Amino acid sequence: MKLNKNEIEVGFLYQTSDKQYRAVLAMKSDFIIYVPSLTEKNTLNLSNKQEKMPFENQPFKKCQIDTFAKKDYQPFSVNDAQNSPAIKHLLNESQLNEIIRQCNAKAAIFAL
Repeated sequence: MKLNKNEIEVGFLYQTSDKQYRAVLAMKSDFIIYVPSLTEKNTLNLSNKQEKMPFENQPFKKCQIDTFAKKDYQPFSVNDAQNSPAIKHLLNESQLNEIIRQCNAKAAIFAL
């Protein structure tokens, strides 16, 4: 499943079809800064606010929104009351800050 450009938002986590998570950290004009996780064998428990994010020492990337959207994505459960599948998951402030720290992207986000 490909993403539509307007489905991509800052502070959201997306899951690719090859079990990689991608967190969008910043967006300006037609560009985004995101960080890909290592390919995960285990699914993140996104409802657990203490879950460690899998982006430690991963390099962040800057690309056009169109390029990001072309990757194959899959819906994943957001663990809400209806347990409905979603294409993206809103990260809480703590999770987003942890990811930014893990990939050392603060300066790049500021520069964008």
